[in-house]
Amino acid sequence: MPAEPVDDYRVLAAVAHPVRRRLLDVLRVERAMTASALADRLGVAVGSASHHAKVLAEHGLVVPAPELARDRRERWWRLGDARISWSTQAFADDPAGAAASSAADDLSARLQLERWQTWRAERSSASGEWQDAATSTDVWLHLTPDELGELSEELTAVLQWWAGRAREDDPAGRRPVFAFAHAFPAQP
Repeated sequence: MPAEPVDDYRVLAAVAHPVRRRLLDVLRVERAMTASALADRLGVAVGSASHHAKVLAEHGLVVPAPELARDRRERWWRLGDARISWSTQAFADDPAGAAASSAADDLSARLQLERWQTWRAERSSASGEWQDAATSTDVWLHLTPDELGELSEELTAVLQWWAGRAREDDPAGRRPVFAFAHAFPAQP
């Protein structure tokens, strides 16, 4: 099920920051990490990682996970409700909301393109199985706005189903895979 659309521009402003967006992505893959491990992964100071996690926590996007700590000094974070969707139209009459929406859109597109370009540059070093399994596809459709909305919901549901599968008994060959899709009106 798709997330409820965000109606608070401050949530979009929080995720429009590159470090916070990467922090969310790391937790989407790793599920939970210490502030120290997050700092190492993100290439920032521990204090910076903690600050960015706290900003995301203000919006429920990450939550503290004290039950994972071995002692009082260890600060663990886990993913909260980080499924984020929004309508740019919802912020059309709010300059701050429109700016936050645009910044979040721009960052998402840039990160998606960067990940795709990294894959293209490094795929020759991947095994043939991974090269054959990876995909890139596109199609032109003729849809009404309602049909496009339905397609969006179905694509989101498929990706959420795959993301929600249990990982306790991961086979040795399983790796994080980044999947994204865009569907919007355009002309060839």
